[in-house]
Amino acid sequence: MNIKKAVFPVAGFGTRFLPATKATPKEMLPIIDKPIIQYAVEEALEAGISEFIFVTHHAKRAIEDHFDENLGLKQRLKDDGKDDLLKLISKVGGKDSKFTFVRQDEPKGLGHAISCAKHLIEQNEYFAVMLADDLIINEGKNVTSQLIDRVREQDKQALALETVLTKDISKFGVISFNEQHEDVFHLSGIVEKPDPSEAPSDLAVVGRYIFNQSIFNSIDEKTPGKNGEIQITDAIEKQISEFVGIRFKGQRYDCGSKIGYLKANIELGLKHPEISDELKNLLKEY
Repeated sequence: MNIKKAVFPVAGFGTRFLPATKATPKEMLPIIDKPIIQYAVEEALEAGISEFIFVTHHAKRAIEDHFDENLGLKQRLKDDGKDDLLKLISKVGGKDSKFTFVRQDEPKGLGHAISCAKHLIEQNEYFAVMLADDLIINEGKNVTSQLIDRVREQDKQALALETVLTKDISKFGVISFNEQHEDVFHLSGIVEKPDPSEAPSDLAVVGRYIFNQSIFNSIDEKTPGKNGEIQITDAIEKQISEFVGIRFKGQRYDCGSKIGYLKANIELGLKHPEISDELKNLLKEY
């Protein structure tokens, strides 16, 4: 089973980061020296994915420009002998990668955003969906690779799971399960943003999914779900027996929140070879 495509829903307005996101897409905010969206694309590339599909809108042109070739800048860096910087701006994945951009006219929910890429997915094809806000870092196989491995083993679609605190449970889709084998959960249900007192477990779905093309048959664009949006959770619930949940190995940073974004910058800064020592000394001063 080859999984070669990843869908990145990036059409949101990023209102939690205004005014910074008035003219700059939230996904283009930097973690140290690299935009949030590039971390997700590089994760997909490392997992063997070569086609990157962005569901966007007209105000997000900066994302398309970022992944396009800047021939003038490349030539200038080449002329100046700055080969290290030239490598940093080279096309992600090289000549074999493909970037496609499709428009979501208005934000109608994650289910609707994913359905905008329907025409690019072949019959019975498996594909990844990656929410760039969830930056997930680990030392071994990345989270998308972990999910793909389990999809191949289980021959089912997969969701990334994380144990969350009770006070945060209403921010997520939450699963119930009838069987567990180590990090694999065979699902029996999923609820979107439940009240903590009604949550079926403390296992929440975070921003990595592996779907089969059949998921589009279950996305009902005419009947909005919770908060008046077309929720991907509702489509998953209709096919719940075809899914497994994977409790992944790695540290997730919610870069859709100010504190999560700040944590990601600090913790990745502490690992960055250029600034780690200086940052450690700065933090000690504080």
